[in-house]
Amino acid sequence: MENTKLKQTAPTANAKKKRKKWFRRLAPLLVLVLILALILSQCIGGGGVTAASTYLSDTATVRDLTVAVSGSGTVQPIDSYKVTALVKGEVLSAPFEEGDVVEKDTLLFQLDTGDVENNIARSQLGVEQAQLTYNQFLRSQEDTQLKSNANGVIQTLNFDPGDNIAAGSPVATILDNTTMKLTVPFHAADAAAFSVGQAASIAVDGTTEVLTGTVDEIAATNSVGLGGTLVRNVTVKVPNPGALDVTSTGTATVGNATCASSGSFEYAANKQVVAKTSGELATLYVKEGDPVTDGQLIGVFKGDTISDQIENARLSVQSAKLNLQSAKDALDNYTIKAPIAGTIIEKNYKAGDNVDPSTAATSGASPYLAVIYDMTTLTFDMSISELDIGKIHVGQLVEVSADSLDGQTFTGVVDKVNINGTTANGKTTYPVTVKLDGSGGDLLAQGLYPGMNISAKIIVEKADDLLTVPVDYVVRGNTVLVALPGAMDENGNILDRSKIEERAVTLGKSSEEYIEILDGIQEGETILLENRSSNMMAMMVGG
Repeated sequence: MENTKLKQTAPTANAKKKRKKWFRRLAPLLVLVLILALILSQCIGGGGVTAASTYLSDTATVRDLTVAVSGSGTVQPIDSYKVTALVKGEVLSAPFEEGDVVEKDTLLFQLDTGDVENNIARSQLGVEQAQLTYNQFLRSQEDTQLKSNANGVIQTLNFDPGDNIAAGSPVATILDNTTMKLTVPFHAADAAAFSVGQAASIAVDGTTEVLTGTVDEIAATNSVGLGGTLVRNVTVKVPNPGALDVTSTGTATVGNATCASSGSFEYAANKQVVAKTSGELATLYVKEGDPVTDGQLIGVFKGDTISDQIENARLSVQSAKLNLQSAKDALDNYTIKAPIAGTIIEKNYKAGDNVDPSTAATSGASPYLAVIYDMTTLTFDMSISELDIGKIHVGQLVEVSADSLDGQTFTGVVDKVNINGTTANGKTTYPVTVKLDGSGGDLLAQGLYPGMNISAKIIVEKADDLLTVPVDYVVRGNTVLVALPGAMDENGNILDRSKIEERAVTLGKSSEEYIEILDGIQEGETILLENRSSNMMAMMVGG
């Protein structure tokens, strides 16, 4: 028996064209069938499309109205701080953990201070070196000055301005002849009982005059006087009545003791002012016969650069001290404390880690050492349109809900209204800050966390007993459709379209759902809203 096999062949091009043509003819029929099926289901379910289905109806009703402005925001703590480091170094200690509650100024991180302490030591040496240089220049300036070394009168001046003077040369002689000194020997036993400042009587040889003076100095040791007796020199001071000079002699009596022999008078001061440096004498401020006091400036050498050098040295000292203070201030940066009280949300470094703010961005390390939230109060910001911002005031009640917390509501108050608006696409909004009621801890326990998105309504006004209609029923700005008597049957079907009246109304306050009618309709009147979806269906049926 011969096997028969069916041979399969590919469709021809003509067959493909016929199939496509058949599909193009069938597609509109399928669409028409679907539309007719939809219309049929509407007619069966609603008892047929009637004129009643072309309008929605409601009633003008007196109700309480809450005027509110809505918005959204993200919950945030009342305060937060991202702790950063200003210096680099190893973390020696970080005595806290995430979740800990810390007070302001609590120690968070202690970094190794080795580098900064070395810098402080170097800065301290810099100050000392600068001060040493400054002092040297001051001494150099001192050497260029000629100063009196005693109280007295300029007896002689040995140089004139413009003269060159060698170091060690006597420039002036100062003589104090207003007071004379007389040194005489007393028996050692008598002198041992004297004291400096004790009164003394001085007799001037060759005169009958007796002067009153005081003991100025008592020798510390004894010496052998005339006849082998032990004596001790005592110096007394006496005002010069004008006639005494170094050629005068005299004796002294202290108490009941008289000196063993006479002595010669000396001037109280007879000193020379000696140049400490070599150079040209620039100025003399005194002349012979002028009285001077100890330490008085009487002349200066020429020194063109010494003042500039001193000023530069002084500035160097000041700069070195500033560097030292900066180094000491930097030491505070190695002890990082909590800037606010709050809860530790993040801890990104621990003891042993190295902190380097300059490389954190490129190394992948966190730029923040820690993050602190002040959870005592939670808050959020809303963006309010320029059309509504004038209604918002601090202290207004805010109703809050979160999509993630179904059925839970919260309240708050407007805490801040910021007048710094942001404009985008021709519209301006203003940030308004809301503070949630209750402690942050209680809100956390209810599931409201920082970072959650919330919806909020700021209660602008609450009004009672207002005649209102649904907002959607007001069309073309201020027009409402009113069903007059006879327009509808008892089931709400439209009987007579000629008894539907279009009225202009005066509008008042509004909420998201209802709007106040001040004039134009009465309480209980039926209002209508054209049901556009039903109209479209009716048109399809009619077609």
